[in-house]
Amino acid sequence: MTDQPENDTELSNESTAAEIESPPSGTEEYFGAAYPAAQRYAEHLATTGIEWGLIGPREVDRLWTRHILNCAVVAEYINENDVVGDVGSGAGLPGIPIALMRPEAKIVLIEPMERRVEWLNMVVDDLGLENVRIVRARVEELVDEEMFTVVTARAVKAMTTLIEWTREVISPGGRILALKGASVEGELVKAKKLIKRYRLSQPQIHVVDGGGILEVPSRVVEIVKK
Repeated sequence: MTDQPENDTELSNESTAAEIESPPSGTEEYFGAAYPAAQRYAEHLATTGIEWGLIGPREVDRLWTRHILNCAVVAEYINENDVVGDVGSGAGLPGIPIALMRPEAKIVLIEPMERRVEWLNMVVDDLGLENVRIVRARVEELVDEEMFTVVTARAVKAMTTLIEWTREVISPGGRILALKGASVEGELVKAKKLIKRYRLSQPQIHVVDGGGILEVPSRVVEIVKK
């Protein structure tokens, strides 16, 4: 990772405007009042996110479709009174897009790496996200300290590991909402015994495109703790 910039929140719209992927048609309407903050978040990812080593420079030309909107659609399954634990939050994905879409919900970004936590604190403060809290820890260390109605994760281990890590911090009736790729069916086959052992619901795979915004839909795996 590179050294921290001298002025953390000093972003240059001129330097990033030509590089950041243009948001797909309908994105502004999808985010509503949160759209300016979503744009600011995209600028952070394209500048400080790269400088601090949270995302690769090749991701800049697909920030909206592959990252921000890909994660924002998870909010379609989040209720206003949910307490959401974003496991291995990294660059705030999917936690920050969810927080933008659901300002009434409480979002906890769970990240063990100090450098990433520093970046998350900087960005959350800059975006003015009052519904977001950041916890430096591994989720399995939070048993007896935190309880969530939803845990979510993106690109964090296989489903078997995610279930083992999170099952004790999910409240009864709570849910796992995991963003997964095309190989998710294979992961769920391997997780079948764990799902039965821990008396979890049969997984549902939601294929969601944000009302047509995403050409490549996101896959959201939902598992309910009975």
